[in-house]
Amino acid sequence: MKYDISQSISQRSIREKDAENQRIAEIADELRRGCQVYEAESGIGKEHVSHFDAEQRSAESYAKEHGMWIPMDEVFDLGSPSDSGNENDIYTRDDTVFKVNNLMNSGGIVNLLEKIILHNSIFPETFYYFVGFAGFDGRSVMPVLQQDLIKEAVPATTIKIDTYMSALGFTKENDEGRYSNGTYLVWDVVPRNVLVDADGDMYVVDAEIKKL
Repeated sequence: MKYDISQSISQRSIREKDAENQRIAEIADELRRGCQVYEAESGIGKEHVSHFDAEQRSAESYAKEHGMWIPMDEVFDLGSPSDSGNENDIYTRDDTVFKVNNLMNSGGIVNLLEKIILHNSIFPETFYYFVGFAGFDGRSVMPVLQQDLIKEAVPATTIKIDTYMSALGFTKENDEGRYSNGTYLVWDVVPRNVLVDADGDMYVVDAEIKKL
C-alpha cells in the first residue's frame, strides 16, 4: 500500500476537506431552519405538510438562491451515465464520479448530508463533495454528490474488507458488512461498495453510517 504522499499536499488536502465538511454542515443547518420556517408558515391557514415535503421545498429554495440548482433535463451534462445502484444514479466525467441520490435509504436530505460528513471523516480516501440539488420545479429534489473516480480497481473480498476495517479500529459484528468502534456503527461495507486497486489500496465508496 502507498503512504508516501508529500506533507505539503497532505496538509493542503486536509484543509480543503475540512472546509468542505464545514460547508456541508452549514448547508444542513440552513435546511433545518428552512424546514422549520416552511412548516410554521404552512400551519397558518394552509394544509399541513409533511417534514419530507418541507425539506424538499427548503432544499429547492436554497439551491436556487445559491446557484446550486440542476434541472433534471440538465443532469446528463454531469457526465456519461454509468452503472447505478438502487440509491444513486451515477455519471462519470474524466476523473470524477457524480452521484444523484434518490434518498431511498437516507431518511431525508439533512440525514444524508450528516452521513456524508461522517463518511468523509472515516473514509477520507473516498471523500464526498456536495455539488447541489437536481430535481423538477416544485416536485422531487435529489442531492448531487461528487467523488474521485477510482481507476483500475475491483470489488474487494470479504476477508480484505474485514482486515481493512480492523486496521481502522472497527470490530466486526454478526451481520456481514457491519462494524462498530464504539463511536460509530458502519454497515453495508460489502464487496459491491468497497474497491481494491492493483497496489492493494482499499476504497470504501459507499456505506451506511451512524453515530452511536
